[in-house]
Amino acid sequence: MELRGNVSSGLGRAQVFMAQEHYQSQFQELLGREVWPGTLNVQVSGEHFAKYVALRNSSGIDTLDIDSNVKAQVESVDVSSINAHRIRGFLREGRSFGGATAFLATMRKSDSNEEIECAILIPDLTRHVDVIEVISVYYLRENLGLSDGDEVTLIAH
Repeated sequence: MELRGNVSSGLGRAQVFMAQEHYQSQFQELLGREVWPGTLNVQVSGEHFAKYVALRNSSGIDTLDIDSNVKAQVESVDVSSINAHRIRGFLREGRSFGGATAFLATMRKSDSNEEIECAILIPDLTRHVDVIEVISVYYLRENLGLSDGDEVTLIAH
């Protein structure tokens, strides 16, 4: 499944979660080594938003308040061949760190052929509806020369 969107800045809060050893050990199993302690945000719209909602739905996250046209597009997206990987949450010192679903992917800047292995991360609790959070062992902004507004392509597999 191909998803395209534009790089956007986040709030910088993912670093707190991404640095947790409990998550890092699971990401290491998924991507082969420790991941960069942050996420890259990719804002999607149109048909790519519908595809992302289909992935969210397959991970058990309800995307409420989408119009009937988008719902019809979502229902036509087949995500059955894309493997979901469960990231378990945990409790530390009375603070709950929620789980997530990850989908392996490759990513490239849309005007380049250089691809980097990554994963689409869908946290169980998130405010994002039209923003994909991407994790990688690399600092994606630097490795792909990305700035806010750049178009990227993700291939979920």
